[in-house]
Amino acid sequence: MGVTGPPGPVMDRDEVDRALARLGAEHEAIETSLLALQDHAGRRLLEGAGLTGVTKERWASTEASITLLWAYFDAYSDALRSARDIRSRRRWSSREDLAELTELLRGESVTVAGSATATANAPTLAGSGKLSESFSLSTLVDRMNDLYASSLDLVVAADAVWSALPARIDLLAAELQRTRQLAHSVGVRPGEHPAGDDLERITHTLTSLREQVISDPLAFWVPAQGSSAPGGGRPDTTVYDREARALEDVRREIDAVLTVRQDAEQRLMRLRDVLSRADRTLAEARTARGEVLAKIAATEVPAVGGPPTVLQEQVAAASEYRRHGQWHRLSPLLESLERKAEDELLRARESLTAVTAPLAVRAELRGRLDAYKAKVARHGLAEDPFLIERYDAARRMLWSAPCDLRVAEQAVLRYQQAAAELLAAPRVPEQGGPQDHRGEQRP
Repeated sequence: MGVTGPPGPVMDRDEVDRALARLGAEHEAIETSLLALQDHAGRRLLEGAGLTGVTKERWASTEASITLLWAYFDAYSDALRSARDIRSRRRWSSREDLAELTELLRGESVTVAGSATATANAPTLAGSGKLSESFSLSTLVDRMNDLYASSLDLVVAADAVWSALPARIDLLAAELQRTRQLAHSVGVRPGEHPAGDDLERITHTLTSLREQVISDPLAFWVPAQGSSAPGGGRPDTTVYDREARALEDVRREIDAVLTVRQDAEQRLMRLRDVLSRADRTLAEARTARGEVLAKIAATEVPAVGGPPTVLQEQVAAASEYRRHGQWHRLSPLLESLERKAEDELLRARESLTAVTAPLAVRAELRGRLDAYKAKVARHGLAEDPFLIERYDAARRMLWSAPCDLRVAEQAVLRYQQAAAELLAAPRVPEQGGPQDHRGEQRP
């Protein structure tokens, strides 16, 4: 909508003609805008909706503003029609005609009945108590511009919310219904599984949200900061977005339960296999402990525990859940059992390692003794009586039962030291008799 020029001296014929042409174009633009507002889908929805809250309050004021807009427009149209009639009286308007036209086009010559404004409840003249009020065409256009902008802003905002949120809520509700059916098929129900409770809560929230959006759309409108354009802003989707994320979390939970249903038997078989390996390892550890106690003396041998009966009971419960299709209970139980089974296998292996440690020490001492014997033999000293004596002493300790590892280790160490001294000593050729490892002649 445009704005007419300010009042001034008596207009000449050219000025009057230009003003009438401008006012005619302006009248056409105003009428087009008002008709578009009247036919706006958002306005028609507001007119027929059962509104509540802030929307109900603001729409009552906006309806009054639209009524007042048409009253202003009718007065504006009448004034323009009167001006055209005066101008068309004669081809060359008289000075009296020009003075009358100047007053009509620039003065406060447009009168709006006070009853129309008083009953309109609009923010412009409500409560003025006047029977009528006069405006210039310029002021009247400004009033119409303000009322039109505020009315269009509300209509566009409500329409934007109604166009965006209900459709999205309906799509999410359809997805929710599919998820509920899927959840029910795997035993995820309210009161029996947290995801079932979440689905129930999301259902109630979406139902309530849709009702609120339909009856009070402006409660879900966020105006754009610093924007003066009608309808500047966006729908507030905070609640919708939160419930959409919650439904996605539930869907992932249901998918996990479905995965359990598909591969439950294989996972149970792997679980039993891990526990069986743990049991066999513990049995091996118990057998090894008996061997260690029989063959190794003066050694602390840790005790070997038995398989945990609680795990076996839980595995049996998991099998029952699978047999009765209680997938929502089987899913967390299987995950827990798989972790515990791996821990149990690790514990069994550590127990076997701890129990067989003395045997490993004895094997290491035997290997070290034989390695030094082979080294001595490569240097031609295998027949040295002193080394033979120390080797035999160490060997008797290592190959006897029970074996005292501390004493045997000292015997092996003495043999190593003797062999090292003999290998490091200078070799003296034999002259008249055998010599010991210190180069002295033996009798």
